[in-house]
Amino acid sequence: MDSSQALSMTNAYGNRDIEKQTKPSKGVVEMGERFAYYGVAGNLIMYLTTVLGQPTATAAKNVNIWRGVSSIFPLFGAFVADSYLGRFKTILLSTIIYLMGLILLTLSVTKIPFQHCQTVFFLALYILSVGEGGHKPCVQTFAADQFDEDLPEEKAAKSSFFNWWYLGIVVGATTAILVVIYVQDYVGWGIGFGMLAVVVAAALGLFLVGKGSYRREVPVGSPFTRVAQVLVAAARKWRVSETRESYGVWFDDSNSEDVGGGPKVGTLARTNQFRFLDKAMIIDETDKSSKTRDPWRLCSVNQVEEVKLILRLVPIWLTCLMFAVVIAQLSTYFTKQGSTMVRTIGSSHFQVPAASIQVSTGLTILIAVPLYDRLFVPISRNITGHPTGITMLQRMGIGMFLSILTMVVSALVEAKRVKIATYHGLINSPKAIVPISIWWLLPQYILCGLSDVFTIVGLQELFYDQMPEGMRSMGAAAHISIVGMGSFLAALLYRSCRSLAQSLAMSGLAIILIGHVLIAFIGCWQG
Repeated sequence: MDSSQALSMTNAYGNRDIEKQTKPSKGVVEMGERFAYYGVAGNLIMYLTTVLGQPTATAAKNVNIWRGVSSIFPLFGAFVADSYLGRFKTILLSTIIYLMGLILLTLSVTKIPFQHCQTVFFLALYILSVGEGGHKPCVQTFAADQFDEDLPEEKAAKSSFFNWWYLGIVVGATTAILVVIYVQDYVGWGIGFGMLAVVVAAALGLFLVGKGSYRREVPVGSPFTRVAQVLVAAARKWRVSETRESYGVWFDDSNSEDVGGGPKVGTLARTNQFRFLDKAMIIDETDKSSKTRDPWRLCSVNQVEEVKLILRLVPIWLTCLMFAVVIAQLSTYFTKQGSTMVRTIGSSHFQVPAASIQVSTGLTILIAVPLYDRLFVPISRNITGHPTGITMLQRMGIGMFLSILTMVVSALVEAKRVKIATYHGLINSPKAIVPISIWWLLPQYILCGLSDVFTIVGLQELFYDQMPEGMRSMGAAAHISIVGMGSFLAALLYRSCRSLAQSLAMSGLAIILIGHVLIAFIGCWQG
């Protein structure tokens, strides 16, 4: 098939024009954005405390609020992309906004007078959040859209795509942690933030080079309207029976006004789950006698089944929240553990920054993803006969088990740390260095990386594959929101642990142990 051939495709959301093309390198855009994000987020608390002079508690609160807002905005960005602008235009606009935020961030630390720089700095941070909101849910979905699912070889390649896409994200994040944070601390904040702006500008340029060959979807209005129509129609016909009072069900998903017709090509198969929604597709006496179809009273089989697809993802979203709580420990309490441990390498006096050990998680992912794609998948495919070796849900289940194991190991290490602190009389000295090596934390960081490889990539693929085609950006935003909600839940959980520890007159060090044991217990119960 000619790569420039235009294809006209019709789905449940109406007609859309898609240009068939060879695969572009849109992963560079995502790597650049992740590089910039972690270049800001990874060392933000140090800038707030050392340059702006904020107390640690205030700085931590500001960082958490910014990260929370950055996790919420993708929901709005995805809605705009699916409903109005389309993914390509949303990516382009949001990347420009992101670049503007980075430029303003650089100016705030180099050119703005100190008495005004804090206001400008925070304004730039939240401009980045707006750019993140449009960019994050669309880039991966837009890249996956370039695969033609009508071609067996491209459909099979899509599962591998999600593995390598996540690998690219980790490369960008790990490089930022290793390079940008060093430049910010030892060369200058202006140069550090300026590097990020240059990288995003270069990524935007590469993205625009291939703009003429991208497969694009035309937005067709709010997909939430279609969901609401099914719910309202099912409620209005709650007494109607398909066997006694109906003239069949409505199959046609076009804009035809005539009521009737049989199954159309591409119609989703009817399922037995959430059967109360099936009433929305039943043609009753009122529908039959009407000259035009009322979309708030009669919906197609496709439309009803799409709503069922969304509802099936809700339990998975809820189940993965505790996994996100575990991930939230990487930059918070795992780092807190390391800050009170011996951080020297061998007999040298060089101190490893407590936060730098997070690199071990990134390195684990960099090694594990190629092994998974090139070794695990072929072996498991020969055993199970499944094209991807194991199903998406099985992959996520393995990852969640590994996250439970992560917290079990973390709790055991913390118990050892508390025991040593008690033995040396340091239990009530939270700032004291406990004589135990920070390298005891490596197993939990490595396990966390392995759980990411299985769960995060599985979530990305599942929420793309199972969402209705017109809501795939929303699917990406939904799986991103899991991580954001996990951060909020982690804060709530540890606040409860702190209250419990204080009521029982326990030491501050024991709070972390309680939290780790509790997370592991909830994870086991949920699994």
